[in-house]
Amino acid sequence: MTPQPYETLHFFGQDPWWMVLLKAVFCFGFLVLTVLIAIVWERKVVAWMQLRIGPNRHGPWGMLQSLADGVKLALKEDLVVKGADKVVYILAPIVCAVPAFMAFAVIPFGPAGNEVSIFGTRTAMQLTDFPVALLYILATASIGIYGIVLAGWSSGSTYPLLGGLRSAAQMVSYEIAMGLSFAAVFIYSGSMSTSEIVAHQQPTWFAALLPVSFIVYIIAMVGETNRAPFDLPEAEGELVGGFNTEYSSLKFAMFMLAEYVNMVTVSAVASTLFLGGWRAPWPVSTFWEGANHGWWPMLWITLKIQLLLFFFIWLRGTLPRFRYDQFMKLGWKVLIPVSLVWLVLIASVRALRNEGYGFGEVVLYVGAPVGAILLLALLRDFLKKEPEPEPALPKREFDPMAGGYPVPPLPGQELPPVPRRRSRAPKQLQDALNGADHTEGS
Repeated sequence: MTPQPYETLHFFGQDPWWMVLLKAVFCFGFLVLTVLIAIVWERKVVAWMQLRIGPNRHGPWGMLQSLADGVKLALKEDLVVKGADKVVYILAPIVCAVPAFMAFAVIPFGPAGNEVSIFGTRTAMQLTDFPVALLYILATASIGIYGIVLAGWSSGSTYPLLGGLRSAAQMVSYEIAMGLSFAAVFIYSGSMSTSEIVAHQQPTWFAALLPVSFIVYIIAMVGETNRAPFDLPEAEGELVGGFNTEYSSLKFAMFMLAEYVNMVTVSAVASTLFLGGWRAPWPVSTFWEGANHGWWPMLWITLKIQLLLFFFIWLRGTLPRFRYDQFMKLGWKVLIPVSLVWLVLIASVRALRNEGYGFGEVVLYVGAPVGAILLLALLRDFLKKEPEPEPALPKREFDPMAGGYPVPPLPGQELPPVPRRRSRAPKQLQDALNGADHTEGS
């Protein structure tokens, strides 16, 4: 039976003030604890992938390494760059970290019904929910980019500014693809409420019904969180350290915390939208009726979040960093067009299904135009002529100081040979390096 739109929302907004405060503290504590675990887990897993030992000094098996890192950052000297805009410089890490926590308020940890009791009060396992909860997630995620841009600009340094600009372009590019993957979920579920979307994933998760949207979101969430292989704003080889180069102590720790909290948040959103949210996985739900009731749903969504965090770590230990042009090409020329075409297909299928058309008719009306377009594209590629080679440009003289400034060569110009002084090595050593034979009698 398909749930009616927004039938779960009446469970929210009825909690006493202390319950709301308790849930807010729980969300904050859950995020911080997950971040502490994720940092140690990442260092351990990447060390295992690279045949290294990893952290093994602080605590049993090195499990307190992230806590030691936090204490170390707190005790470091807090420097403020002399040429920085101090107010914006201090506010930037706060602007970056706070929205990362805010987005978690609408993530459901269990059914919307008042199935659990906390200190004798029945309540839903979610802080809040409303009809446009996913738009709230997009809005809070887009605010976080301001912290990165302002951090780069307020530092008063070239490389942080370049890192901030890169991050702005990156986040805008991949938020479009992320929003389009959300739109397919909106159309299929008929709701923007997170609890409603989870309710509509019974019995089939949206990762199976909307595979293209799921893949696009997974790629976009990696780009949105500035993680490898999309960590262009922090390209150490080019930008020293990116937008946070001039930060130290707790302000640097807040940027690091914001990155990992964003990882947890986008993993929770992926679990909610595409992996059934708090619902138990298929083999468990078939033989255990109580798996989706009581406190058990919290276990399932936590396991799904941890699996997606492992996916982040796996990518970091496996793939090299993209070039910036490859990265932007993937976002604008691949993800966005694919998402738009997929969105049109999903809208067409839902419109036909709402009009009462059967499965065979939907496949015919939607699949036939798609097949024809693909066939025409293949035919075009087959008949396309090879481009004729461009004629060689006539060689022109190269003036390295044209206009009084050093300039690179233009097309058709060649650099003059670089004069080299004669080698001071003995002749016998030169002949040996050049491959000459120095045996007796030669």
